[in-house]
Amino acid sequence: MKKSIKDISLSGKRVLIRVDFNVPRDKETQKVSDDTRIRMAAPTILHVLKSGGSVVLISHLGRPSMGYDKNLSLEGIVDHTSKVLGVPVKFGGDCISDGAKSLSKDLKPGEVLMLDNVRFYKQETMGDETFAKQLAEHGDVYVNDAFGTAHRAHASTTIVAKFFPNDKMFGFLINSEIESVNKVLNSTSKPLTAIVGGAKVSSKITIIERLLDKVDNLIVGGGMAYTFVKATGGQVGNSLVEDDFLETAKVIIEKAKNKGVNLYIPVDTVVADKFDNDANRKTVAINEIPNGWMGLDVGPNTESLFSDIISLSKTILWNGPLGVFEMPNFAKGTIAIGHAISNATENGAFSLVGGGDSVAAVKQFGFADKVSYVSTGGGAMLESLEGKILPGIAAIINDNE
Repeated sequence: MKKSIKDISLSGKRVLIRVDFNVPRDKETQKVSDDTRIRMAAPTILHVLKSGGSVVLISHLGRPSMGYDKNLSLEGIVDHTSKVLGVPVKFGGDCISDGAKSLSKDLKPGEVLMLDNVRFYKQETMGDETFAKQLAEHGDVYVNDAFGTAHRAHASTTIVAKFFPNDKMFGFLINSEIESVNKVLNSTSKPLTAIVGGAKVSSKITIIERLLDKVDNLIVGGGMAYTFVKATGGQVGNSLVEDDFLETAKVIIEKAKNKGVNLYIPVDTVVADKFDNDANRKTVAINEIPNGWMGLDVGPNTESLFSDIISLSKTILWNGPLGVFEMPNFAKGTIAIGHAISNATENGAFSLVGGGDSVAAVKQFGFADKVSYVSTGGGAMLESLEGKILPGIAAIINDNE
């Protein structure tokens, strides 16, 4: 890739933009309930329009199983997209029909056309080249701005780029995502602290091992912490544990020690007698959980310990909650970490929140605008942190596609 979207002439060009408009919607009204992904893509779209180009938007929505599904049609988000952009958005219907191609061909500078869900065609997820070529007919220039699907080698995210050998580039959103990940993984602002939570060690092993070569402090929380506790001989009661990964946890502890990484595991935990917000609960040492009780959040001593570590950090990565934050009685630990990261950010640290539930948590508890960057990509962010080259990124970078 020789050019960015900022320094190529787009005047009079039809720009085919792969966006990630896989947005949550209200189950009853089907209206968009969180338009973050639309708002994050807006700068790229508006830049094209201001530069004298027209825009053709392609995206997926959900996971259609049998072709067209009215509930998963992008027609339902056209009006909302128009409101966010402040310009009319036309709907082109089927993404490869003659009618859609005619509409995109007739676009005038400053106009926006949204095509329907690319996943209505199974060829999309198969990475079918013929389908990709048909999509390519909608544009003179191809821009990938869908970080959330950059880890998928699908027709619209990866294969289509080969039909634009000299006119393919990233949008502003993907650039921001790449820069944020690189800022963490290649950080010279120390200490670098990673908070890795979530339910299972098995889903985070690759990330943890990669981070051990980068971080000064690694904080382990969430359900996966109990596997580490049991691995070191603690009593975890009925807490979530992956017995198949006890040895893996021991290896991670040893690797951290050998690499000079400070590995922190919760010291106390809020336990419950059942998996229910209204369950009986009490706070105990994390290695002394009674039988019949399960850990669902970190305790106050852990909140203080982790907050102190975060407050001294200059670069922070947060991936995964520290407790079952969806239940108010077990959300305190996650909220405390959010406050600590917000305060550190205010004091000059760079903070990146990425990967699934931690993103949901910062939005739910009002921290989204108090951290440096909130990633729009779940799986894509995780694979980036694992050190993988994402297919959607490689397709743009490689000039010989």
